[in-house]
Amino acid sequence: MSHRLPQGGRLIDRRKPRTFRFNNRAMRGMKGDTLASALLASDQMLVGRSFKYHRPRGIVASGAEEPNALVNLGTGDRFEPNQRATTTELFDGLVAKSQNHFPSLDFDIGVVNDALSKFLSAGFYYKMFIHPRPFWKHVYEPFIRQSAGLGKAPDAEARDVDTYEHMYAHVDVLVVGGGVAGLQEARAAGEAGKEVLLIEQTAHWGGRAPVDGGSVGGGPVDKWVDETVAALAEMPNVRMRLRMMGAGVYDHSYALGYERVSDHQPGNDAPRHRLWRIRATEIVTATGAIERPLSFAGNDIPGVMLASAVRDYVVNYGVTPGRRVAIATNNDDAYRTALALADAGVGVPVIVDARSEGGPLAEAARDRGIRVEFGMGVGRLLGGKRVTGVGICRMDSDGSALHEIACDAVAMSGGWSPVVHLWSHCGGKLNWNETRAHFAPDPARAPTGADGQAFVRAAGAASGALTLPEILDGAEDWEEAPLSPVWQMPAQAEKALQGKSWLDFQNDVKVSDVRLAAREGYESVEHTKRYTTLGMATDQGKLSNINGLAVLADALHKDIPAVGTTTFRPPYTPISMGAIAGEARGALFQPIRRTPMHDWHDAHGADWEPVGAWRRPYAFVQNGEDVHDAVMREVTNTRQNLGLLDASTLGKLIVKGPDAGRFLDMMYTNMMSTLKPGRCRYGLMCSENGFLIDDGVVARIDDETFLCHTTTGGADRIHGHMEDWLQCEWWDWKVWVVNATEQFAQVGVVGPNARKVLEKLGGMEVSADALPFMAWADGEIGGFRARVYRISFSGELSYEIAVDAGQGQAFWDALMEAGEEFGVMPYGTEALHIMRAEKGFIMIGDETDGTVIPQDLGLNWAISKKKEDYLGKRAQERDHMTDPDRWQLVGLETLDGSVLPDGAYAVEAGWNDNDQRRVQGRVTSTYHSPTLGRGIAMGLVRHGPDRMGEVLDFPVPGGTTVRAKIVDPVFYDREGEKQNV
Repeated sequence: MSHRLPQGGRLIDRRKPRTFRFNNRAMRGMKGDTLASALLASDQMLVGRSFKYHRPRGIVASGAEEPNALVNLGTGDRFEPNQRATTTELFDGLVAKSQNHFPSLDFDIGVVNDALSKFLSAGFYYKMFIHPRPFWKHVYEPFIRQSAGLGKAPDAEARDVDTYEHMYAHVDVLVVGGGVAGLQEARAAGEAGKEVLLIEQTAHWGGRAPVDGGSVGGGPVDKWVDETVAALAEMPNVRMRLRMMGAGVYDHSYALGYERVSDHQPGNDAPRHRLWRIRATEIVTATGAIERPLSFAGNDIPGVMLASAVRDYVVNYGVTPGRRVAIATNNDDAYRTALALADAGVGVPVIVDARSEGGPLAEAARDRGIRVEFGMGVGRLLGGKRVTGVGICRMDSDGSALHEIACDAVAMSGGWSPVVHLWSHCGGKLNWNETRAHFAPDPARAPTGADGQAFVRAAGAASGALTLPEILDGAEDWEEAPLSPVWQMPAQAEKALQGKSWLDFQNDVKVSDVRLAAREGYESVEHTKRYTTLGMATDQGKLSNINGLAVLADALHKDIPAVGTTTFRPPYTPISMGAIAGEARGALFQPIRRTPMHDWHDAHGADWEPVGAWRRPYAFVQNGEDVHDAVMREVTNTRQNLGLLDASTLGKLIVKGPDAGRFLDMMYTNMMSTLKPGRCRYGLMCSENGFLIDDGVVARIDDETFLCHTTTGGADRIHGHMEDWLQCEWWDWKVWVVNATEQFAQVGVVGPNARKVLEKLGGMEVSADALPFMAWADGEIGGFRARVYRISFSGELSYEIAVDAGQGQAFWDALMEAGEEFGVMPYGTEALHIMRAEKGFIMIGDETDGTVIPQDLGLNWAISKKKEDYLGKRAQERDHMTDPDRWQLVGLETLDGSVLPDGAYAVEAGWNDNDQRRVQGRVTSTYHSPTLGRGIAMGLVRHGPDRMGEVLDFPVPGGTTVRAKIVDPVFYDREGEKQNV
């Protein structure tokens, strides 16, 4: 039987049918339907089974608060479990299957749990731990593990074929919610000239107003919505996004948005989801309110729905859940549903109102011939897999005396709760409104930033203003009578034991479970939540939490505010893992970074090496060579002629501000504030525990600006390290740090002919007098705007030249062409490492491993004696750090000229407590040096610098021992004549 009404449905297009399948059964809907409205139209009342007791469950709500209608959506590479039917827009070919049952939805053997419910009460799994371990292990644990989880996990072999992306936005005002309050806030901010981002989680503007009715300025509210949306669309400073949820609010005015871009049109070229990272000066939460259910016996039978949801399906989709819909309420809003049903030609046999009297809306219902029973409640529902009738009784009774009325659906309304989740995510506090029986934001205790100023504000129903006239000036609507707080029907229902009254529909938590928790000593609402699992399902208690804590308060004989609320945590509704990952998918979590010259390297024999998130050439292999031969050639050519190194990957952090010098003095072990503009200085950076974490050359650009070079793999990490100290400890220092690594291409021009090739290109003076060692200058090289650093990591005459990233390849080509007569060759990271080791230069990650301090490496000269403090200074004064037995850096030269294995240990006579050879040092870097014609190594050795000339034993695989002599770590050009030429 179709439940599609013959007319109506403001969001559907009856001329455009849509076909879909549910549990392998073909069904039809309309364009604009949700899966939920299409299922209801097809008379599919049973949509799933509850988690614990496997009770039949139907659609309860119409939005993100839906606890029951979770389905497995899609097939194959587009399969995803636990998708809400109420928020899934219908499209042609949609395939959905119900969850949590076996062998079928109609016949589920798991329903036996319902018969055993007295043994599966609140906390039963905790109590099972009390029993002896074997009984738990072999009886309880397999049962609970088999029952855990909802839905079916995607096939491990299936690969998500959709794409996802991250977006970033910086705005003055973020408005979350596109109802009338959100539209009003966005328009006011837009007209004030502010940059505004307005987001709405559904596919339509206006929120509940077009369904609930009312007028603004003498016209219908939906006309006001259309006019306001049109006005906002004309404002260039306002951006509007539908299908975008405000997922979370965090410190420092940061928010997450979750946009479902193409869920309603799968298979197109658009990304499926976007995760928005938003910085806003002000965040307005206009997130509306959620209607609460009522607790009465059998309130989970399919066909029992929120009154507002019934109204939504009737008005928006032309769908009714039944032909005779009874209504149970404690407030006037449910009467709107009765009137909407009557207007659609649907019978309303009775309105059961727990109050002693109503207002104008109740009179309007009576005028339509609808029976209204005041002071009455629902004692019990009739039916199993769908509603067949309702038993009503007096509210002040125990429910034993029932008057039965035939119906096939029930619309219930227990009042409204403002959606305070986003307000609460970042510490916003709530007040209890006794009149309306809900928690609402306390404007005096809003979330605040580091400056003490509030950055979140609630508006509309989310602030507790539930009626249209409270939100919009000039609005008119029905006058409403006060609500009567009702947390269970009838008031003495627990005495009659007519049936189970449900609070949390998804997790099968009953009123009796919460009362049991109170009797067993769980007085904290957080403890009760975990003991009963109230609000711990995928809907996060959107319908159940307020009712549950009210029942707990009653059981504890406390006021509701004294019991409090549970903690609201982001995200507001679940976010797909794909959206969180964005483009980070496939073989690597991070996207691979490539320099502007990457394609040239690839075409010229680059053997690639991963360095952090980058790919760098290990060597450039020519025909007839292996990698080792290529490395030897590159080192020799660079030492004798001219080599080019792509150094674009080195971290480039700009540190700027009046306190920049002071800040860098704390970051580095040596003094940076005394560095003069136009000069460079090598610096060491330590953690607060004193261990060396990075090194690099710092260039002073002007009085307030420095450029700090970091290791390739350290740019993001060191940037985060700097920001951590600035934001958390020195937040009042006037310093700004930006990671400019990818803004520049940087080329090392290295070797005896380096100056010659630059002079050939022309444009700026690069002589030793004009640009001495450890200086830098801006100018032009071969027509390219460049910054030239006179620094060397090879020990040769060297220039590192930075150009705009977009000019990187062209600059590289110019150097290769001009350098042909000077024997130019590119070289890779391994040649770089060999040359730096020949010079005794350390490498972060080789000579350091998280336990090494600068003093271990003989770098005392890079530790300032003039300044009072730097990060790690006090840690380096601890006993262990000043222990004379700490291993220290030396050079190692094998007696037979061979190459020591990387990481090999130097052993000494005797055995330790573990029956292993005593260790006195280890190799940190080891290479064959083509310059010296033998193996060289660097290592950390106990008392190493005092043992020059001593020979150490290094056991190597195969049972042999390599002997190496301790030497000075500088193997090549000790006086530095070549780099200073």
